[in-house]
Amino acid sequence: MNTLEIIAVVLGLANISLLVRRSIWNYPFGMAMVALYAVIFFQARLYSEAGLQIFFFLVQGYGWWLWARAGGMEHAVAVRWLGWLARAAWLVAIAVMAALLATVMGRFTNAAMPFADASITAGSIAAQFLLSYRRIENWVLWIIVDIAAIALYIVRDLHLTAGLYGAFLVLSVLGLREWIRSNSQSGLPA
Repeated sequence: MNTLEIIAVVLGLANISLLVRRSIWNYPFGMAMVALYAVIFFQARLYSEAGLQIFFFLVQGYGWWLWARAGGMEHAVAVRWLGWLARAAWLVAIAVMAALLATVMGRFTNAAMPFADASITAGSIAAQFLLSYRRIENWVLWIIVDIAAIALYIVRDLHLTAGLYGAFLVLSVLGLREWIRSNSQSGLPA
């Protein structure tokens, strides 16, 4: 069992637990977790996932700033839904990004599973931006990403990380439920 992976798992559980509660304090835990996972995934030859962690680190800093501007230092942030057109645009962007990244990883690297890796990466990028913008759909994407990631990590012999993503899956379902409830109570438009 890899010590870095154990530490990353603990940080990840703290990160997602705080996200479900709409707490801005999720960000320091998330940033520490992704820094460790950049190393872990690179060692497992999951290069898209490793690069994704660098992206996550930067976007989490951006999300932290956005949440602070939205009053997140004083209270849980408000959340809302995307419109139908925006949802369609995000889905097209995810598909295009996954196809392009899979092509690059398949042709120019020794990536272990370029299509699965790229699809998880593309979905994760979209979900992270939607999370930063406090859109409820982020949880739907995370649920899909978590299911795919669990399978990938089991195949790549990252069983502890697959377990973490199992916990992320449960927390994502709880997050979706909590954010829907919060939005319903806030009276914000859909």
